[in-house]
Amino acid sequence: MISLTINGKAVAAPEGSTIMEAAKMNGINIPSLCYLEGIHAIGSCRICVVEVEGAKTLQAACVTKAANGMVVRTNTRDVRDARKVLYELIMSDHNKDCLSCRRNGSCELQELGRTLGVEEPRYEGQRARSDVDISASITRDMSKCILCRRCVTVCNEVQNTGILFPQNRGFKTVIGPAMELPLGSVNCAFCGQCTVVCPVGALKETSSVGQVWEAIHDPGKRVVVQIAPAIRVAIGEEFGLEAGTRCTGKLATALRELGFDDIFDTNWAADLTIMEEGTELLGRLKSALTGGTAEHGGSVLPMITSCSPGWIKFIENTFPDELDHLSTCKSPHTMMGAVVKSYYADKINVDPKDMFVVSVMPCTAKKTEIVRREMRNGGYQNVDAVLTTRELAEMIREAGIDFANLPDGEFDAPLGLSTGAADIFGVTGGVMEAALRTAYEIVTGRELPFENLHVTPIVGLEGIKEASIRIEDPLPEYGFLDGVELRVAVSSGLKNARALVEQIAAGKSPYHFIEVMGCPGGCIMGGGQPRSNDTEVREKRLRGIYSEDESKVIRKSHENPAVTRIYEEFLGTPNGKKSHELLHTHYIRRGRYNELTDESFVLEPVKPAKKAPIPVSPLAVQITRREVAATAKKDPEVDPTRILALESEKQKLKHELEESQETIRLLKDVIAGYTGRR
Repeated sequence: MISLTINGKAVAAPEGSTIMEAAKMNGINIPSLCYLEGIHAIGSCRICVVEVEGAKTLQAACVTKAANGMVVRTNTRDVRDARKVLYELIMSDHNKDCLSCRRNGSCELQELGRTLGVEEPRYEGQRARSDVDISASITRDMSKCILCRRCVTVCNEVQNTGILFPQNRGFKTVIGPAMELPLGSVNCAFCGQCTVVCPVGALKETSSVGQVWEAIHDPGKRVVVQIAPAIRVAIGEEFGLEAGTRCTGKLATALRELGFDDIFDTNWAADLTIMEEGTELLGRLKSALTGGTAEHGGSVLPMITSCSPGWIKFIENTFPDELDHLSTCKSPHTMMGAVVKSYYADKINVDPKDMFVVSVMPCTAKKTEIVRREMRNGGYQNVDAVLTTRELAEMIREAGIDFANLPDGEFDAPLGLSTGAADIFGVTGGVMEAALRTAYEIVTGRELPFENLHVTPIVGLEGIKEASIRIEDPLPEYGFLDGVELRVAVSSGLKNARALVEQIAAGKSPYHFIEVMGCPGGCIMGGGQPRSNDTEVREKRLRGIYSEDESKVIRKSHENPAVTRIYEEFLGTPNGKKSHELLHTHYIRRGRYNELTDESFVLEPVKPAKKAPIPVSPLAVQITRREVAATAKKDPEVDPTRILALESEKQKLKHELEESQETIRLLKDVIAGYTGRR
């Protein structure tokens, strides 16, 4: 421990602490903007400046280490004045349309102004950028970006996807993909973690609220809504309830008051997923262990779950040669959409074209998932619109519904009944545990041998977890598994997923089955959830999910009577011909530069600034990238990144030459006109 003085008060802090951390430990608040505890500390905004005795200038508290005997002042006139000036300078280059901004009332920049006592910023001047880039999942509004670089840290260090970087220098700096390409044309996973950490409205989910209201008000549409498991333990935070509060019943009531015709639970489809995915896994195991052939999925092991669309996009881009390891199952909500527009539509005698399916998801990547060509059956999208948790809260507020005081309602039959196993899909390790509850019992005829059905080694928020279960005395038809030590792994966050897939690519993976969730902690911390970077919030949401599971009478997917019924009435057998056509899919080899596909997810192309530093069209760059990738494939020693950089510089110089030639032409015209008048 070290001893220092802050604002005349003697305090102690662990050695290695920053001034910010030391102050917080001792109940002293230092305002900040770019700082993100445990994730991001670079001192770019300088709002957290303090006086340190003996230092020539004010110091950024988030990056300055506290030292023994240090004397710090956080509330002097100079400190307050400096913070106000810094804030006003940030605001001079910021879009001030606060009333129409979706972050109004939850904007950290706005709140900081109130904290600092700034009402009317004094500075005005030229604005740097006003570009708006709209992809299917995420909208980037550069007029609101404050260059805090939180998104850069999350994208590169937490998720390890490497999409967002500072481009250019000084006043021309912009945060985005290389060569200022739109998000929808690069290898972005659309996980939305950047939208969670963005302190302003520069990064947000692409809104589907208007589209959903339009469907609700259309008398010719039957609007069906479904709710993902993670929503029920998070949405309460939007209405002042404690994190982790179970709001399942309130959600059902709120959705009915909003005007949806059918209120279903994605959990039902999660149980269905376990039946399909579990059957696929057993087929692969049998094929691999006996040398036979599986009807679907072959014998490729380990098999990896396919519920997370951000993870799917990531592996398609980054590890296209490993796609055979993915389960062929669609994600639960697209399964639900496929069932609603076939089985349920037939039951209620409604034409699928008149049905509009809405999924309320904790995930921004789901918005891109539903527009994939593979997520269609019978010529119709499985799901028509995705709302994030935040968007549903927006609709509830717009409708004037007092959510916190709503009575509990019920989901509609038959697609609203679910088990506890489905609830835990919302947290890392949950899909694996749900699968093991069913698969182990089907194989052995006995209940999973863990206390309260929880597979303890994979419970918790660690990034990578593993467990093993020895199969003994299986039922006769599963004799090939007798004595097998079934090894499984669980990862959350794309950085951790990368580590496991690298093992697979190297031929060193010891596992049979792997669960991957794209967001750290799983869906409870999805990119569309109420924004929080508090670890305690994660823990509370996790406990809420497991509490929901433990409150259920039925806690194993194969015991869900509504799932059993659909196999009897419609699907036939799990992983059979009918279910495979409707509930399974395939994946796209995209490659690092999307060189293996022409598919993109851009709604509106980026609107370039008047003087873009690299004014080259996205299409031209995409063509270049494919050419570069092809060259690199022929010659392994070629560095694609270096080639792209050189190509970018070439395009820039070409543009500058064209501008110079245009200037010369204009000057000639001016001179000719002047000479003529003389």
